[in-house]
Amino acid sequence: MGLLGSGSWATALAKILLQNADEINWYFRFKDTVKQFIQGGHNPGYLSSVNFETDRINFYTDVEELIENSDTIILITPSPYVRNLLSKIKKANTKGKFFLNAIKGIVPEDNVLISDYLHDNLKIPVDYIGAIGGPCHAEEVAMDRLSYLTIACSDKQKAEQLKNCVASKNIRCSINTDVVGVEYASVLKNVYAIASGICSGMKYGDNFQAVLISNAVREMKDFVDMVQKEEREIADSVYLGDLLVTAYSRFSRNRTFGSMIGKGYSVKQAQLEMEMVAEGYYGAKCVHEVSKRFKANLPIMEAVYKILYEKVSPKEAIADLTKQFI
Repeated sequence: MGLLGSGSWATALAKILLQNADEINWYFRFKDTVKQFIQGGHNPGYLSSVNFETDRINFYTDVEELIENSDTIILITPSPYVRNLLSKIKKANTKGKFFLNAIKGIVPEDNVLISDYLHDNLKIPVDYIGAIGGPCHAEEVAMDRLSYLTIACSDKQKAEQLKNCVASKNIRCSINTDVVGVEYASVLKNVYAIASGICSGMKYGDNFQAVLISNAVREMKDFVDMVQKEEREIADSVYLGDLLVTAYSRFSRNRTFGSMIGKGYSVKQAQLEMEMVAEGYYGAKCVHEVSKRFKANLPIMEAVYKILYEKVSPKEAIADLTKQFI
């Protein structure tokens, strides 16, 4: 199994996978990073508290080479960099390879899901594409706290095989067939977490936060049902659970980013102060464009979009939202 990505979530997934696998393949952009990893026994840039037996990791700095030597490839880079990654994948021999999307974002500019891009542009068969999601902060995986994941794939047998690679004492894993729903929920929950952070930064209380998130889950359900009809239970952990933890957790980058905006930071100031990517910033723009195709009514998402991209004041945007909530 190969990992394409080297950040916090990739490091957490590497830790999870090595609980069941003898070894993994792992891609890093720079040889110096690999050298530091091997010398220190941990990822020098992310979750440095997690120690690895480096002889169980096959390090790669060439995407094509990793794909050639992996039967399953997990995509796990931040969405702003995904186009560059996908361009490298396009050059590789992907025949018979299974791709599992762990990117919580949409392909920028194209405004399409990772699974759709893999199928339409790289000609990967639908049943060789899956998605992984759920309320599972990398920081808590590092601390061995009980976490839950869901693997989605149209081929249930492949999903079960992947489940066996992930499930462990501290990781409970379930499966479903809702690849599109899991991918869109992973994008939307980041946008709603920014909304939650903005409201927190503006000193809205817990009562309002509860109303905000109850409306957000309704908005999420309406959108994913509109995009693709599927028998899905929105209260499942991969949808509602991931939304809740991203909206409320102190580990949530998107909530932190939103909180800074709510306190008066400009978007650029907040981005400069944060050392990690807030996926919801990019997700808001992508979903804004996608929603126009479906003529979807997404008031919370649109409020975040207006704050981030149209410089509407948070005070004005949130005040408008409060009039629409029930």
